[in-house]
Amino acid sequence: MPNPLSYRPRPGTIPTQPGVYRFRDGNGRVIYVGKAKNLRARLSSYFQDVGNLHPRTATMVTTAAGVEWTVVNTEVEALALEYSWIKEYDPRFNVKYRDDKSYPWLAVTVGEEFPRVMVGRGAKRKGTRYFGPYGHAWAIRETVDILLRVFPMRSCSPGVFKRSQQVGRPCLLGYIDKCSAPCVGQISTADHRRIVDDFCDFMAGRTSAFTKRIEQEMYAASEALEFERAARLRDDLGALERAMEKQAVVLGDGADADVIALAEDPLEVAVQIFYVRGGRIRGQRGWVADRVDEGETDKLVEDFLLQLYAGIDRAEARDSIPREILVPALPPDVETVEELLSEIRGSRVRVRIPQRGDKKTLMETVARNAGQTLALHKTKRASDLTTRNQALEEIQEALELGEVPLRIECYDISNLQGTEVVASMVVFEDGLPRKSEYRRFVIRGVDGQNDVASMDEVITRRFKRLLDEQATSVVSTEVDGADGPMLVDPETGRPRKFAYAPGLVVVDGGPPQVAAARRALDALGIEDIPVVGLAKRLEEVWVPEEEDPVILPRSSEGLYLLQRIRDEAHRFAITHHRNRRSKSMVESTLDDVPGLGEVRRKTLLKHFGSLRKLRAASVEELSEVPGIGPRTAQAIKAAVADQAPAMAVNTATGEIEEG
Repeated sequence: MPNPLSYRPRPGTIPTQPGVYRFRDGNGRVIYVGKAKNLRARLSSYFQDVGNLHPRTATMVTTAAGVEWTVVNTEVEALALEYSWIKEYDPRFNVKYRDDKSYPWLAVTVGEEFPRVMVGRGAKRKGTRYFGPYGHAWAIRETVDILLRVFPMRSCSPGVFKRSQQVGRPCLLGYIDKCSAPCVGQISTADHRRIVDDFCDFMAGRTSAFTKRIEQEMYAASEALEFERAARLRDDLGALERAMEKQAVVLGDGADADVIALAEDPLEVAVQIFYVRGGRIRGQRGWVADRVDEGETDKLVEDFLLQLYAGIDRAEARDSIPREILVPALPPDVETVEELLSEIRGSRVRVRIPQRGDKKTLMETVARNAGQTLALHKTKRASDLTTRNQALEEIQEALELGEVPLRIECYDISNLQGTEVVASMVVFEDGLPRKSEYRRFVIRGVDGQNDVASMDEVITRRFKRLLDEQATSVVSTEVDGADGPMLVDPETGRPRKFAYAPGLVVVDGGPPQVAAARRALDALGIEDIPVVGLAKRLEEVWVPEEEDPVILPRSSEGLYLLQRIRDEAHRFAITHHRNRRSKSMVESTLDDVPGLGEVRRKTLLKHFGSLRKLRAASVEELSEVPGIGPRTAQAIKAAVADQAPAMAVNTATGEIEEG
């Protein structure tokens, strides 16, 4: 592993002007490209103590073997050059957004003598104008079928077009007036081109002027007693309205905008974009990317804007880059990004965060779609058998385990400023959650906020139970639904789920928590169960009695599985903690209500579930609870109304919560 100090440029040799820099590995391959307003200040930040760097940055600088830079005149030039180099070198440590699926485009081959409209997928080609992408191919095909009545342009393949030319007869579409039949000379090249231009204008969102023109022609034909032409124009107008109805109005001001939202976790980021033209959603697209560099949300937005817009051909820029781009966070240098995009488009482009109204509401919708995209991507990744096997093998190799850890148990502690301390245990078998074997623990032997002592207690209790059940269980092959012999209670014949030892124990935390878990196992005489900890901030895997953590690659399936198990344990612990806290607050609030004993308090708690719901209930709703009369309901309402919502910081989540 190279030492960054071995290739650090000499002091004073790095210029202070704007520029773009490249890190190369020992084989000369470019592994990272970045830009800077001040090259000296930016590059110097990479050559500090590696321990102070973000883990992704630390991995990059220790992988690199050299750095070089190019000075430019302006920050806009630096932004453009950075994009060009990323496209040219495809560096591994830069974020690369990739489509999470193949989206259909509506394409018009404007470069041909007789342009053709078609629906297709894949990369864009020169000489073709694209609209979309769209969520479903069938929907856009249906729209095109409607519009061909109004815009009878060519939609046939080259083979069909040539065959019709040879035989001198148009295809079926020509006979039913959904094609002007340029293949047999029924329309000139110029007239067909005008139809194509009208179609493209309509698809680009310029619909109002065209519909008004059709309407005027319809009334003029009617006044001229050309009723057949007027009827046809009326039907054309209806077809246009049906086509526009398929695209919901989301911005009442008829604005053109691209609305971009992100959903992130420490390993991946999902991006969703809605293309809005003329106030209507004209297309939608999604990407998923591995987080391989040090960028936060604002840097991720900047990288995405560059990859989405910087490579657009200037002839198509006015249709592809809108006047307004709505984002969840502004890029670090938003003025430079706006200047570059404005230069490509040829007119002013604004990048901003929506604050209120329809645009903010639409942003929330796009954000929900991004979240669903990330969740679906993770579900597909977790459900793939080959990927799960690879993850378990990577964990075995990285931790030097004797066998693949088919059963992994993870433990997490949750408390609120030292009160209501609870712990969770989640079980994954073959890389999948085994929810029937999840367990919750209430920590009683620890006073105050002491995660280390709490971890010691929960590990001791769980594995003491393991030893007890193993000592008293018998092997049976007669358990319903079992694939093979199982350990069962000799008296009841029921399976002993706690009697199975895990192949790996994971604790949420760093060296202190790992050491506590190891001590607890050693005290019970259990030495053959490996223990590791996963530290949340840097995603480091800690092994007992090791000074340095095990660093798994950011793209590692093994790290992804460990992170997923840890997050599931955290979720399970937080849910248990909130439920207990809610119950205790309900009971304490109702202690002084006359005529309300323990049984009725529990009935109320079971009926409403939380203090917040109880506080929101009316006297009539309280009276509907069995055993609660109108007078008692009034007393309960008064008691919960006098109780102000308690605010506290949850040490497990870092969030402010209402009690």
